[in-house]
Amino acid sequence: MGACFNVGTGLAMGVRADAHHHGAVASDMMILASSSPRRSELLQQIGVRFTTDVADIDETPLPGETPADYVARLSLAKARVVAQRHPGRVVLGSDTTVVLNDRILSKPEDDSQARQMLTELSGNSHQVMTAVALVQDSTEKQITVVTDVRFCELSAQQIDAYIATGEPADKAGSYGIQGLGAVLVASISGSYSNVVGLPLTETAALLGELGVPVWEK
Repeated sequence: MGACFNVGTGLAMGVRADAHHHGAVASDMMILASSSPRRSELLQQIGVRFTTDVADIDETPLPGETPADYVARLSLAKARVVAQRHPGRVVLGSDTTVVLNDRILSKPEDDSQARQMLTELSGNSHQVMTAVALVQDSTEKQITVVTDVRFCELSAQQIDAYIATGEPADKAGSYGIQGLGAVLVASISGSYSNVVGLPLTETAALLGELGVPVWEK
């Protein structure tokens, strides 16, 4: 991977970029193939201008598929589906999963499953894997980033109280580090934004390879 990231032309010349709203944007703007509000917020944080177009794909793991292969396959599939609808545009697809002892922890189906996941994570280390794929016509680029996360020791009462907040319901691994679940985490080793849903340093570098700049708020 080359330079860490590209900055917008205006900023490179010392000119402050104007704010851009997603409703009225240039037709060559990057497309995020995700409905995740967290990924949108992270891209906005680093000043990437983009629109969204959600890819509807089957996210069921294949038999014998490793967690790393799983997130890589899904991120690329999402980007490819949306890229077919937008020739010439740069499309970003991404997928994040929580991995404990080489096992994928998906979003819980109910409170009981969330309780089981949080009990297993309690006091232990696990990995959060995010794969990021960029597709522009026949050009494809991809990376996978892994962050080690260690949970605090949690009592049954603490787990039940967290589940009662409703936050675990739509989160892989049944927790969100950027929300109320922040207090569950004792430490991390690696990219924090990767755990939220998009590794920003690595994503900015990948976008730079296809000429998509940051800091264009």
